[in-house]
Amino acid sequence: MTFPYLDETNELNDTTRKEADGSFIALTDGVTHYELGGPENGSPVVLVHGFSGPYFIFDTSFDFLSKSGFRVLRYDLFGRGYSDRPRTVYDIHLFVRQLKDLIDAFELKPVNLVGLSMGGAISATFIDQYPDYVTRHILIDPTGGKRVAVPTFIKALKIPVFGELAFGLFGTAGMLKGIATDMFDQRIVEHFQQQYKIQMKFKGFKRSILSTIRNGMLESFYETYVRVGKLKKPTLLFWGQQDKTVPFDHSEAIMQAIPHAEFHVIENCNHIPHYEKPESVNPILLEFLTR
Repeated sequence: MTFPYLDETNELNDTTRKEADGSFIALTDGVTHYELGGPENGSPVVLVHGFSGPYFIFDTSFDFLSKSGFRVLRYDLFGRGYSDRPRTVYDIHLFVRQLKDLIDAFELKPVNLVGLSMGGAISATFIDQYPDYVTRHILIDPTGGKRVAVPTFIKALKIPVFGELAFGLFGTAGMLKGIATDMFDQRIVEHFQQQYKIQMKFKGFKRSILSTIRNGMLESFYETYVRVGKLKKPTLLFWGQQDKTVPFDHSEAIMQAIPHAEFHVIENCNHIPHYEKPESVNPILLEFLTR
C-alpha cells in the first residue's frame, strides 16, 4: 500500500519532465535525469551529489569544469530531482549500480570522480568495487568517515508506519528548514530552497528519502575509505570549517583512512563549499585535475 503524502501531487512522466533542463536515460533501475557537457574529447569528470539536494547543487562546478575543457557529467540520484523513484531499497548497491550504468552508457571510463556529502560514500564504494574506473577522487564534506549523528526525530523515522506518518506531517517543513543549516551565507538560502522544493512535489520523493535513511546510507563507511586509501589514487578533500551537517571533526577520520589526500579547509563555509565559495574551490580543483 502506498502511503498518501498529500503534498506529492505530480507524477514523473514525459510530460512533467519537459519542464526540466538536461536529458534522460533509461538505466537498470529506472530513468535517470542527467546533463553531459564540455568537449567530447575532454577528460571525464563525474559529479555525485548528496543525500537529497539534486544536481543543481553542482551548477557552478559544472559550468566551470565544462568551460575549462572537461567532459562533465552530473545527474540526479534515484529518488531525487527528475530521476525515477523506483519501488526498491535505496541502499549503497542501488546508487553504485546507477553510477556504473551511467559511466558505461556514455563510455566515460576512466573518470575523475567527485563525491559530495553522501556522494562521498557512494564514490568511495564505487572505487572500492571498480578501481579501474577512476583516476582521481575528489571528496567534498563526505559522509561515512563516522556515523552521522542525527536528531531523535530522524531516528524515529526508521520505525515502520510511524516514520511514514511523521514524515508526512512534518517532513517537508523539516527538510526545508534543514537546508538552511547547510549554508553559512543565509542570503542564498531562499534561492536554494526554491530550487530544492521542485522535486518534492513528485510522488515517491519522501518514500525514497525514508528508504535511504533506513538502509544504512548515513552509517559509517570507514572501512571502505580505508580500502580506497590503500589504492593510493590521487585524492583531494574539501571541508567547510563551519559544517554542521557533517561536522568538521569527521575530516580526521577521512584523513586517517586516506592519509595521502590533499586537504583544503574552506573558511566561513558550511556543508557545500563548492556552492558557497566557488572562487576558493574552483582554482584548487582545476589545479588538481590538470596536475
